[in-house]
Formats: sequence, structure tokens, C-alpha cells
Amino acid sequence: MMAASKPVEPQTGSGLPRWQLALLVGTPIVLGAGALYLWNRSRTKEKQGKRNGERKTPEGSASPVQGQHGATHPQQEEMSPLDRAQAAKNKGNKYFKAGKYEQAIQCYTEAISLCPKDQKGDLSTFYQNRAAAYEQQMKWTEVVQDCSQAVELNPRYVKALFRRAKALERLDNKKECLEDVTAVCILEAFQNQQSMLLADKVLKLLGKEKAKEKYKNREPLMPSPQFIKSYFSSFTDDIISQPLQKGEKKDEDKDKEGEAAEVTESSGYLRAKQYMEEENYDKIISECSKEIESGGRYTAEALLLRATFYLLIGNATAAQPDLDRVINMQDANVKLRANALIKRGSMYMQQQQPQLSTQDFNTAAEIDPRNADVYHHRGQLKILLDQVEEAVADFDECILLRPDSALAQAQKCFALYRQAYTGNNPSQVQKAMDGFEDVIRKFPKCAEGYALYAQALTDQQQFGKADEMYDKCIELEPDNATTYVHKGLLQLQWKQDLDMGLELISKAIEIDNKCDFAYETMGTIEVQRGNLDKAIDMFNKAINLAKSEMEMAHLYSLCDAAYAQTEVARKYGLKPPTL
Repeated sequence: MMAASKPVEPQTGSGLPRWQLALLVGTPIVLGAGALYLWNRSRTKEKQGKRNGERKTPEGSASPVQGQHGATHPQQEEMSPLDRAQAAKNKGNKYFKAGKYEQAIQCYTEAISLCPKDQKGDLSTFYQNRAAAYEQQMKWTEVVQDCSQAVELNPRYVKALFRRAKALERLDNKKECLEDVTAVCILEAFQNQQSMLLADKVLKLLGKEKAKEKYKNREPLMPSPQFIKSYFSSFTDDIISQPLQKGEKKDEDKDKEGEAAEVTESSGYLRAKQYMEEENYDKIISECSKEIESGGRYTAEALLLRATFYLLIGNATAAQPDLDRVINMQDANVKLRANALIKRGSMYMQQQQPQLSTQDFNTAAEIDPRNADVYHHRGQLKILLDQVEEAVADFDECILLRPDSALAQAQKCFALYRQAYTGNNPSQVQKAMDGFEDVIRKFPKCAEGYALYAQALTDQQQFGKADEMYDKCIELEPDNATTYVHKGLLQLQWKQDLDMGLELISKAIEIDNKCDFAYETMGTIEVQRGNLDKAIDMFNKAINLAKSEMEMAHLYSLCDAAYAQTEVARKYGLKPPTL
């Protein structure tokens, strides 16, 4: 697991993240803020095609309408009001194409006044065309007004809804923009990248705004013992996570047999280590503070351990000065400084500052080139940045330094698999799948190997074998709640077995009631079932457990997406198919 407690979004610029789907078992899956849209994508192919007629017409021109009676043009006085309106609209289209928007507006206005009120399809087109001309003049309020008229006349008018969404975004009305673009996504069966990207963008902005406020006032929360143990197990060259008897106690025992007990009494750091072994995590920060304030011999270790627990409770602001101090201690053990750099680099990545993050990892590799943790965690950073070849090189370096590092071997396989899968390269996909088989054969006790293989098998729709892999994980790590969530999601995808899926996710919550991923997944499923209140309750539970402002923003985005879908259902009678 990366030192940051949850993966972050790749800096690909696409807005629709891929890479954090399945990095680590100990770390919850993170979907993009538009997760509900992506979730729906495979489920919304039915009965949507007929709704998209207007979309095919170029911007600024009319949709096919009923009122055109053949190619001949009778004299103006013999024309019906509808024909005259169409003639005005056609004239407007010529002005529009020539970039003469004011004249185009006048023609569309004439078309609107001439058009019989019962010709709703035509009238909605004229309003939409005038809105397109106003859009060119950047008159956003007028765009919204005309699109609203068009939508009132034709509630499923995709072009008008999307144009209004873009104008509402310009007017900083994110909530209504989100409702419109959600309607567009549903009408287009989640097939149009442009509307999905706008939905994703608005969801992220809304999420960030809400999370900023909430995160400032949140109560720090210690994660579950399972999470903490999983976090520390991702480091092998980490002095502060080693048991007492292997480290500090031995040094004390050199001089005098009974001295260790005495020092345990007087050293805040050694007391903190004792509490760590007892899983009494709430007392660690205060004991480290005593060591630091007294200027004890373990000040550097205490600073690093305190910073680590600040990160675990989601208080990066308090962690950073401690990490900075350790990194700048030239006389401190190089392993401590490298570990502090890894953790600060991961923290920067969580804060979406990839350049600072990369800098810290590179410095760590310079000062401690034989530290396997540096390459393992930098490899994960590279995956998040979609730099797969560099990630594989780092995993290789980690494996060279620690041939028994099952975790690095499994993650290398997964990186190669994702590269082959997204690049649509079947022979490389097969090679990666064979690699997974090697990993689980060599390291039959590495739960991570089975879990990542299971996710690749799910991609390949080999559901039965994926299920077996998750069972292996559970056998090896019965208290890892995240595995139960993955297995629950698999039941939904494989057998559409909602009851079994929810039962497994409930089991995850029973094992670890601080598993935000379980609440998030449960919320997503409840949205799909149309149970908004339950979904919001689940998302709020996950929000209160979020370990960073970014995670919190993502969860608020899901909540807002759920709310927008219900508003669209209420206004237009539109909703994605439920599970």
C-alpha cells in the first residue's frame, strides 16, 4: 500500500480515471467522481436509442421537423404560418453560418413569433437555435432562458439540455448544471464522452467545495487495527514498525540486563512502541510527543512515528512539519530519512502534487539506493501517473533487492496486465495472466497476489476463477474487509445476485465498521436500486470515515450524483435502469 492511505487519481487529464480501480487489497478501490456514470455504462443500453434524434443535427441548424411540405417554395402570401416560420429559421441558419449572430437572432425571433403554438417540436427547435446564437455572443442568461423554453416544449431535447448545462456552468450554477448534464448522460445511454466529462468535472468541483468545508472541521479518526497493520506491512525497511526486541531494547540491554524495563518507563518513544505492539494506537501520538519535548535519544524515530499516525488519522497538516524535520536531520539514520521521504511523497500525491511527490521519491532513492521500499512505493506512484514502464522498472529494482517481495511481484504483474488490457493487446494480456499464475505458485501465502489476479480475471469475465481467488484471500486474511467488498461486487457482475452481494458487503462492515469502501459501495448499489435515502446515509458514513480531503470530495461527488439522478427522475421521468 502506498504510504498515503488511499490511491489518488491519475494525472492523465482524461477526467475518467482508470488506474485506481485495483491497486491494493489493503486499500479501498477508488472510482472517479463520475463513478455512478461509469457504473451505469454497461447497464444502460436498452430503450435509449430513440431519444437521441435531435443530437444528429449540426449546431445552429434545425432538427428534422414535420412542417416542411416538399422542395417547392410557394409565394410568401400562400405559405402557412409554419412554412413562413421555417423560412425565417432557414434564413437565420445562413446568418449563423456566416457568423452574423445578431441577424440570426432576429430571424429566429421572427420564426418563434410566426410559429403556431401547437407545433411544439418546431417551436422548441427555433428557441434552441436562438440559444445557439446567444451562446456565440456569450449571453449565458439568454442561453438558459431559450433552452428552458425549448425543454419545456420538448422535455427530452438533448441538444437544448446540454447547451443549457454548459451555460449554467458559465453562470456558476453547478447544481442545476449537474441535473441537466445528468439528464443528457441518461438520454445518450452514457455513450457521449463530452457530456460525461462535463458531468465528471461539475461533480468534482461540487465535491471539492463541500469537502473543503467539512474537512476543516472534522474530528480526527483512528482507522481500524486491520487497516493500520496492513499499512505498516507495506514497508520492509521501516525501523519504526519493527518489534521492540529487534531494535531499541537490544541496544539498551548491552550495558545492563534490567535496563530495558527502566528505559521503557522513561522513554516516550519506547512506550509508544509498546502500545503499538498491543494495538493500543490511540496513545501513540501523545507518547511520541513526550519523547520529542524531552529531546530524548529517539527524537528522530518519535517524530517519524508521530507523523505516520498523523497521516493515518488524516491530519497531513500536523504530519508535514514532523516529516520535514526528520528529512533535514543529516545525522539521523538514513533509513528513517528515506522512510520520511516516502511518506511525504505519498502525502503530496494524495494532495495531487505529483511533481513534489516524484522529487521526494527520487531523493529517497539517492540517499538510500538499496532501500526496497523506495522502489516499491515509487512504482505505485508511477502507476497512478500512468507511467507503466517506469513503474515496472521500479518493481524490478524492488524484486532485485528483495527477491521474496511477493507484493512487488504481484503489483508488477498487475501493472503489465493493465497496460496490455487498456492497449487492447491480447498476447500481452495472456502473458500477464501467466505471470499471475507464477506469482501465486511462488507465493501461495500472499493474499495480494490472489486479489489482483481476481481483478484481472473479472476484467476477462472469468468470474468463477475470480471467485476462487477471493476465497483464497479470505482464507489467508479473514479480517480483511476490503476482500469481502470485492467478492460482493463480483456476485453482482457475475450472477446479478444482489442479495449475496449485499450480504458480503455487510460482512465487510461487520469485520471493520470503519471500512469506508464498504459504505461507499453499499451507497452506490442503493443508488442503482433507486433507494436514495439509504444511499445518502451510506455515503455520509463513508464521508465521516474519509482519511483525506480528496477522498471526502470523491464521496460528496457520489452523493451529488445520486441526488441529481433523483431530480432528473422527478422532473423528466428519466432514470437509469435499476439493479
